[in-house]
Amino acid sequence: MSARTVMIAGGAGGMGIATALRFAAGGDRIVVADLEGPRLDEAKGRIAAVGTEVLGVGFDIRSVPACREAVEAAVAWGGGIDVLVNAAGVWLEGPSVQVSEQDWDRVLDINLKGAFFLTAAATPHLIASRGAVINIASDAGLVGNNGAAVYCASKGGLVLLSKALALELAPHGVRVNAVCPADVATPMIEYQATAYGDGDPEGYKRRLLSHYPQGDRARFIKAEEVAELIHFLCEPGSAPLTGAALPIDFGVTAGY
Repeated sequence: MSARTVMIAGGAGGMGIATALRFAAGGDRIVVADLEGPRLDEAKGRIAAVGTEVLGVGFDIRSVPACREAVEAAVAWGGGIDVLVNAAGVWLEGPSVQVSEQDWDRVLDINLKGAFFLTAAATPHLIASRGAVINIASDAGLVGNNGAAVYCASKGGLVLLSKALALELAPHGVRVNAVCPADVATPMIEYQATAYGDGDPEGYKRRLLSHYPQGDRARFIKAEEVAELIHFLCEPGSAPLTGAALPIDFGVTAGY
């Protein structure tokens, strides 16, 4: 197989960089798209160290024009887009009565609106390549999380967006799937524990793991494990898989 152009939105984050490195290890060229700054520069350096071609695109996924410009930059550099991974995301928790309009807009714009408009901009190029889209949703897009209504709304919307787009794009040979991780060992989980742990971040993390069926053996998912699933879903051997919302959660969403 010739090298593909893989665009990863939120590519400088924990799951984004792990996914970029997995595709790079397979010889694909990478477009890492994220907010401009040192974190994006660091991600580019890590990907380039694998020995693959990499383009960094600084953009704000909340902006529709910026989404379109990011896709244009990716296509001008890579000649098209074969895989789009929407990995950008933010977390919010707390009582719904305390959520401001600005909170709502920020979470929905990053977690859902941006994924929609970035995919829409990339669709003609994905049709040309008969490519694949992976949206990183969450277990919170499959079941309700107490105290995280806005986040659940954004990720539940992303799951159904994936299914609807899968149906729309199937006649063109484009596959769309959602990957739904539970808690992943990334900087986001550390942010959650610090911001919402009431001064006890380790206790916060223990409370998260208490919901896992593994009991004392419970651990957080590795970003590399999520990346492996994403990579598989974009390979020819996964051709029948489209419109799926695949949990990778140690069984958290399987039931009680």
